[in-house]
Amino acid sequence: MSAAMSPPGLTLRRALPDDAEAIARLNGAAEVFGNLLQLPYPNVAAMRTRLAEQAGPGHTDLQLVACEGDEVLGCAGLHPAAPALRRRHAMMLGIAVRPPAQRRGVGSALMRALIDYADVWGQVLRIDLTVFRDNPGAIRLYERFGFRPEGTHRGYALRDGAYADVLSMARLHPHPPTLGWPEP
Repeated sequence: MSAAMSPPGLTLRRALPDDAEAIARLNGAAEVFGNLLQLPYPNVAAMRTRLAEQAGPGHTDLQLVACEGDEVLGCAGLHPAAPALRRRHAMMLGIAVRPPAQRRGVGSALMRALIDYADVWGQVLRIDLTVFRDNPGAIRLYERFGFRPEGTHRGYALRDGAYADVLSMARLHPHPPTLGWPEP
């Protein structure tokens, strides 16, 4: 990904176990966790362990952070949809951006990097996500990157004491890889 595609001063990199506290703080912020399938008061030790495991051999997760200096403004990841052989072509996407950094290009930079990884390096045909129906900003972001609605899950998750609906969205690789040489 070129620097021109990111807002000035923004750096994207793979998340490290040392980022666990910043990611937990981001995901645990009141304005953020309600739109995730996270719970308040995230466990920093569990996050550190998960980040360390994702970097291990055989794991295909990609967890990125967007930083301005040492400050984590957002995080996003691609995670295997399932361990089953017949679903290895699919990954789940999750993203969170600090409210003060929203609508400043942080989410778009993270999405571009994940899509590039999926399309060029990850052998990913399908990226799935769910988004709360009352989050139009996130829905617009996903649509800009080729995600299309596939259905509504009613009463999908408990949020702020009430069951909320989510929209299921997916993006298919627009030009799946080929062999790269002509057939005889």
